[in-house]
Amino acid sequence: MKEQNNFWAHNLKFLRNRKKMTQDDLATALQCTRTKLKALETGATRNPPLEDQILISDFFKIDIDTFVRLDLSQLGELRLRELEAGDMSYITGKKMRVLATTITPDNKEQVEMVSHKAQAGYTAGYTDPDYISSLPVFHMPQLPADRKFRMFPVKGESMLPVPEGAFVIVEYIQDWSHLKDGTPCVVITKNEGIVFKMVYNRIQQSGQLHLVSLNPLFKPYDLPVSEVLEMWKYNSYWTNTDLTPQPDMDAILQALGKLDAKVERLVSNTNATN
Repeated sequence: MKEQNNFWAHNLKFLRNRKKMTQDDLATALQCTRTKLKALETGATRNPPLEDQILISDFFKIDIDTFVRLDLSQLGELRLRELEAGDMSYITGKKMRVLATTITPDNKEQVEMVSHKAQAGYTAGYTDPDYISSLPVFHMPQLPADRKFRMFPVKGESMLPVPEGAFVIVEYIQDWSHLKDGTPCVVITKNEGIVFKMVYNRIQQSGQLHLVSLNPLFKPYDLPVSEVLEMWKYNSYWTNTDLTPQPDMDAILQALGKLDAKVERLVSNTNATN
């Protein structure tokens, strides 16, 4: 059984099986006894000596910190090969850059708006300067000048009370590894397109993000970080009927509390009639 935030034994067995090696094979390769290897693999040795950790880490070409903190069985083969090559950048998001942006003639950042029509092409064009330059732009002096912002449309009702049709103003996240749990984000994905969710950081534990809707009628789900192209942190939202930016997330969470109470009453009334 895996201890919280310690996947050493689990990963050792996973990597051995990935190489199609028996315990005898690996023990021979490491020049140790099968009994010792079994104890390491089952977790019977709770705190493996540092020399054993270094030996096994070097054999599998996975750094010790990753060996302990990340559930390697949740990663695809391509990501495992990247780890073996010493590349950890996909975990932090450091490979992902806003390579294309727009500025005013006096060199001030503008806020690009990804319209409903343009949204379909964003996952293919997010690094293309021509695509980005084709988007409508705004200059919003109230936003911090040293950060990058963009606007995305809200689809559906999963993030009520942020209404469908609103545009969320979001800040680009450079390093995903320090993302705080419960941060509302627009997540650009390879296969699901653009989603707006509350994000819980499970990158170190399992290489995943846990995505939760504000609307409790929508079920949460996990997304492998390898599927993520970009992440943008919520700042505020705009609607067509109200041209002033809405309050920060505190106001939204207050409204969510009222929604939770309504749902709870609805469930109680339903149970009472059954």
